[in-house]
Amino acid sequence: MKLIDSILADAPGIATLRRDIHAHPELCFQEERTADLIAKALNDWGIPVHRGLGKTGVVGIVKGRGNSPRAVGLRADIDALPMTEHNHFAHASTYPGRMHACGHDGHTAMLLAAAKHLAKNRDFDGTIYLVFQPAEEGGGGAREMIKDGLFKQFPMEAIFGAHNWPGMAAGQFAVKSGPVFASSNEFFITLRGKGAHAAMPHLGLDPVPAACQMVQAFQTIITRNKRPIDAGVISVTTIHAGEATNVIPDACVIEGTVRTFTLETLDLIERRMKQVAQSTAEAFELSCDFRFKRNYPPTINHERETGFVRELLGELVGPEQVQEFEPTMGAEDFSFYLQEIPGCYFLIGNGDGSHRVGGHGMGPCMLHNPSYDFNDELIPLGGSMWVQLAQAWLSKPQA
Repeated sequence: MKLIDSILADAPGIATLRRDIHAHPELCFQEERTADLIAKALNDWGIPVHRGLGKTGVVGIVKGRGNSPRAVGLRADIDALPMTEHNHFAHASTYPGRMHACGHDGHTAMLLAAAKHLAKNRDFDGTIYLVFQPAEEGGGGAREMIKDGLFKQFPMEAIFGAHNWPGMAAGQFAVKSGPVFASSNEFFITLRGKGAHAAMPHLGLDPVPAACQMVQAFQTIITRNKRPIDAGVISVTTIHAGEATNVIPDACVIEGTVRTFTLETLDLIERRMKQVAQSTAEAFELSCDFRFKRNYPPTINHERETGFVRELLGELVGPEQVQEFEPTMGAEDFSFYLQEIPGCYFLIGNGDGSHRVGGHGMGPCMLHNPSYDFNDELIPLGGSMWVQLAQAWLSKPQA
């Protein structure tokens, strides 16, 4: 494992920063304190900072010793989740109802570790942009940074990002070309009928039987409309109707999520869901309000950049420690970057949870779990990885 000595030496201090961020989690587009901490650290190390993209985004600009116009981007997300932490160790969240349960504090720490080394060792030709992005957890911070001119103000050939992955051993990575995270979408359906006494249902128009038919029919879109080899998920997650056992409600609300790896499959599912919803409502003499919201597109890695990452990681930890990324139906807004410029998003193992100190919750150390904590042992590995990746990219001949 080729770790950088200065990053190893600085790791305890970076871990202290990470735990400070963990103790003070901030939700999407509210990351003011976190952004201040990042900007101060970068400025203290002599790295110019640009702020304000995506409201609370921070971009650090590290220029090498040469005059090359080439540039590469490295991204870390900085926001937390709206959930209550069950851990009780010293760096547990001090804000009720907020928690770094996805490791964005650790992603930030690994990139800060790389930044500190790069500031002292500018032995590369070109520019490295350090993109600290807000609002990954549902806010589409990547999209907002792009809208605010990220790639216009800081043109880069490619962008790279990584996510910690519990259950995969620390020291291992996973990478794959093509789709790796699914698109994230929501649907909201309201069926409107006519309320009545439950003992006299013939006097009303009951939306509940129609809702039951509709939920079942949606699954035939998956099994009978799309190709079996095209991945897709329709999950109805909430159904709300009625207030009393003897009253037929006049409305029923159905909500849920749709996940796909391609926009073509997503187009098919949205079209068929709307047809099924409206036709079912009509069959039951109901009206139907159908709304489909597309949040994050699928995260699709570029082939050339993925090959580059695979080779780089193999040199860092050994090819046997670089696994094939098994695609997940989870979503990631790094997808917006990959729609604009080439890049690759990959995984770094976070271990099985044995790294957690005393005082952690009883639950497993899984993403979005109230007992989660980032593994600080990854800081020297992640920092070394980012330094070597950026330097190798800038020294690699352009395509």
